[in-house]
Amino acid sequence: MTHPHNKARHQRRHNLADKTGKTFEDASAQGARPRLEVLLKSNSEGGLEAAEAAISEIALPDVDLLVMRKGVGSVTASDVFLAETASRLIIGFQVDVLSGVDKALREHDVEVRLYDVIYRLTEDLKTIAESIVPHFSEEEVTGSARVIALFKSSRRGIIVGCEVSDGRLAIGQHFRIISAMGQVYSGTIESLHMGDHAVQTASSGQQVGLRIKNFNRVKIGDIVESYRRHKETRGWKPTGGIIRK
Repeated sequence: MTHPHNKARHQRRHNLADKTGKTFEDASAQGARPRLEVLLKSNSEGGLEAAEAAISEIALPDVDLLVMRKGVGSVTASDVFLAETASRLIIGFQVDVLSGVDKALREHDVEVRLYDVIYRLTEDLKTIAESIVPHFSEEEVTGSARVIALFKSSRRGIIVGCEVSDGRLAIGQHFRIISAMGQVYSGTIESLHMGDHAVQTASSGQQVGLRIKNFNRVKIGDIVESYRRHKETRGWKPTGGIIRK
């Protein structure tokens, strides 16, 4: 049976999660700019201001690094519950962790990192933040077609008539146009037509019309190649423990 106090505590955490938004893992899975939200603790107001100022000066072009909450004093179980609604990372500057908090860290998969020197804090936090930026490890070609006709439409721009020679073309896929000089265009397949009918895919052996916006240098004989990029997230994951630096 769930204790009423525990039930209320879990509900409070869910409410906080609704207000603070998604974690960096959720954001990166949906293609959004990744965010690393940390909870900051220090032993004094002066130490807290110094640490927060140093964190704000970390320059990161591909990820947002934010101090979600801050406070003076040792890391407590309440801090663990708050950090769970963000990126599950607590940064402590010249503070310690109260007895018994390590159990909550394990249960809620939250990590505490403790520092005594500012530059070690900022260097470490920058490394963590940079490591969560998704990268594309490889590309997989999913279809190839040859341009066999070109049509101009005042409503649709250039319609490229293609004959699929391998794999398939599909709505939503990335594609590029390759001429004798190399790649000349890239974009996303937004529409495919067979005659007057819109279709979702075109497979090997089929002829299909592909609309291209704001580009008129495609030529008969060029190759249309669709591909998929595999996205991976590297680096830091919360350990559910305490790391002293």
